Amino acid sequence: MMRANFLVAGVGGQGTLLAADLIALAGVAAGLDVKKSEVHGMAQRGGSVISQVRWAEEVFSPLIPQGEVDYLLAFERLEALRYTHWLRPGGVALINDYRIPPLVVSAGLMPYPGEEVQAAAFASANRVLVPAMALAQQAGSARVNNVVLIGALARFLPIGATVWEEVIRRRVPERTTAMNLEAFHQGWAYIDERGLGWNGA
Repeated sequence: MMRANFLVAGVGGQGTLLAADLIALAGVAAGLDVKKSEVHGMAQRGGSVISQVRWAEEVFSPLIPQGEVDYLLAFERLEALRYTHWLRPGGVALINDYRIPPLVVSAGLMPYPGEEVQAAAFASANRVLVPAMALAQQAGSARVNNVVLIGALARFLPIGATVWEEVIRRRVPERTTAMNLEAFHQGWAYIDERGLGWNGA
């Protein structure tokens, strides 16, 4: 029976909570017990938003202990850095290759962490940068970058694409279904083309 811990991190307006909902619904569709928790913070002002989702045969708590996250889904590079310590060794970090400078950076008070610092922070994990914004644009709108990352995540999990497609159809507004499905497949294909993800072993 599959078990997995997911941490989804972004800033307000990036669709973090929708992504967490899709992960939770996919777990339910796979017949697993699922628990989910959310921390909105200053979401409406562009602050951090995180959600934790747990899948297992039986889940007793929605909260994941630090160091036990299997999959970190981050919608911005700095948000990924904030939660590196939650990942277990060998865990997977799927990161939108996108930057939203916080106020202290925009004001020139601190530099945005460079690539060497970011890469070093994930030395014990599998870090995958996904050009989610560009792939979302190809799907029809940058707004569906969250579903691009869901597609990338799904390729690492032993649940078929059809399950995810059905979950997306049920959860997103009907008028955006086609675009969200295309975004999902853009993310799935990005991982697949690089020989990453679950191989069925």
